[in-house]
Amino acid sequence: METYKVIRHFRDSSRRLTVKTGLTLEQAQAHCSDPETSSSTCTIERGKRRTRRSGAWFDGYTREV
Repeated sequence: METYKVIRHFRDSSRRLTVKTGLTLEQAQAHCSDPETSSSTCTIERGKRRTRRSGAWFDGYTREV
């Protein structure tokens, strides 16, 4: 079975952060569809703090090798 991981991408740097691993495609897509997984749409304080600290960011997914 293929598994996927969610990676947080930061616009102003090459920094990448693995957020979750071992997900099904459906789980990875659901995570990335959540408005809280992008600096442009997040509303919770934790996401807003991350944006103030690190600049624009978003979560994307890729297949694990």
